[in-house]
Amino acid sequence: MEPTKQTIVLVDDDRNILTSVQMTLEAEGFIVRTYTDGESALHGLSSRPADLAVLDIKMPRMDGMELLQRLRARSQLPIIFLSSKDEEVDQLMGLRLGADDYITKPFSQRLLLERIRALLRRNEVSRSEAAGVSPTGTMVRGGLSLDETRHQCLWHGRDIQLTVTEFLLVKALAARPGLVKSRDQLIDAAYGENIYVDDRTIDSHIKRVRKKFRQVDEEFNQIETLYGIGYRYKEE
Repeated sequence: MEPTKQTIVLVDDDRNILTSVQMTLEAEGFIVRTYTDGESALHGLSSRPADLAVLDIKMPRMDGMELLQRLRARSQLPIIFLSSKDEEVDQLMGLRLGADDYITKPFSQRLLLERIRALLRRNEVSRSEAAGVSPTGTMVRGGLSLDETRHQCLWHGRDIQLTVTEFLLVKALAARPGLVKSRDQLIDAAYGENIYVDDRTIDSHIKRVRKKFRQVDEEFNQIETLYGIGYRYKEE
């Protein structure tokens, strides 16, 4: 029995990019659906789920930022977004809104393919564990509970919805309370080795994680910043 093909959604108003990337991904065995604006993509994803989405920022009818917010309000779908090199603010904002990764234009299709595969692998681990494959149990650190078999994060019994990347960052920090993790170590934990990610990407993910915890507990301060060094988890 052949393995089920994974579905990638591409959203960009540049039809040349859509066609080129679609051909590359289909040649690698993916099913690809394309949209030229955020509104049609949101409608399409509502009726036909996918395994991962790649979103451009600047699009008509609904831009990538709004689409990202709409998707994150109801789904933890793995998301990579595209931005121009001079759009650093947009890159950081996208990460704070919940994107798992970003790539700057113009980009290498090989790089995009590697990032897609890496993110899908991370997501597949969570799905496999949820299905009962290689369960690793639950990590408990004071009020924090991380159940890898269900990809579930609880803070004092209250559910915290984390993306794949966010979950892996929290897990890496909580695994060794009090131990400082450098940004490079956190990049390896969340993205895997040999994947280059700017340090500020980790900072943005951490800010979003803190915000999610503080939405259920205003006093949450377990993730500490050591300026110029990295982060550590402070157990209660």
